[in-house]
Amino acid sequence: MKAFRLDELEAERVANDGAYLQFLRERNMSVGLYALDAGSTDPQQPHAQDEVYLVVSGRGAITVGTDTEPVARGSVVYVPAGVPHKFHHISEDLRVMVVFSPPES
Repeated sequence: MKAFRLDELEAERVANDGAYLQFLRERNMSVGLYALDAGSTDPQQPHAQDEVYLVVSGRGAITVGTDTEPVARGSVVYVPAGVPHKFHHISEDLRVMVVFSPPES
């Protein structure tokens, strides 16, 4: 078993001075914590893996392909591999758990 605490992951992400912290990598998936501050721009490009986002905190919107949805704590969004997507209109700092399958390269 591997267990994690969000507050400790956030502290590690900040200490490493990055927007993304991969904290678990297994044969069929990887998991990370992604942070976007209020008013920031999401620099993501389409990924080669399917991914699932779980919004841990914050508020904004996400566009996946041509569909746009508001997101807040508890939102879960699936993004198929290769599909353009971006968080935007970030009104409260977003902290998002990201699951990639297969693992992000």
